[in-house]
Amino acid sequence: MESERTDSDLLAAHVAGDTDAFGILFARHRDRLWAVALRTCNDPETAADGLQEGVIAAFRRASSYRGDAAVTTWLHRIIVNACLDRLRAAKVRRADPLPDDLDEHETRARTTVGDSIDPADQSIALERRERVRAALATLPAEQRAAVVLVDMEGYPIAEVAQILDCAEGTVKSRCSRGRARLAGLLADVLKDDAAADQDAPAAARGAVPGNPAADPHVGPIATRGPPPAAAPTTD
Repeated sequence: MESERTDSDLLAAHVAGDTDAFGILFARHRDRLWAVALRTCNDPETAADGLQEGVIAAFRRASSYRGDAAVTTWLHRIIVNACLDRLRAAKVRRADPLPDDLDEHETRARTTVGDSIDPADQSIALERRERVRAALATLPAEQRAAVVLVDMEGYPIAEVAQILDCAEGTVKSRCSRGRARLAGLLADVLKDDAAADQDAPAAARGAVPGNPAADPHVGPIATRGPPPAAAPTTD
């Protein structure tokens, strides 16, 4: 019957003393919260710390929720802020590889399109993913958060503005600058893909021209990957 309880119901129950409600709420949204934290930090350890700190903050500050935004927006705001605080404090600008499970997820997704993967194509895909990760890591934290939320997680501009606590125009500006930098760093990749796409069926392309963060050919930043089997606890 827990599936019938809304996010707001669960948060209110937690505030009222229900010891299980917050855990149910977090489990419901853990996958996406982890994906956002991971891609915002671009480092698994930093992301795990940011996620855990954000979850603890949400647990303790649940009574401050006023219902002026969706519970998911409220949760994402806290998680993203915790991640950005960690990045600013540590001045993290790393391009470490993402966890293997994201690569495995994309490999599984690709195998559903064809019966097999050519080793040469797989090698090229891996190289491009590394290029994209490194390029994404060069963006300032605020730009990267905006690109992650808009281009990778698919949130509308208005909701991202609420999550990042800034104006919609600011989100658009950050995304525009971030995309421009990514396009410059990945120009050769996009050029090769554009040429290849001319020979591909339209339905198979599906890329957004000029937007490397949304191009399915350049790596997993355009695909939500599964989170670790267990998320950080709030203990």
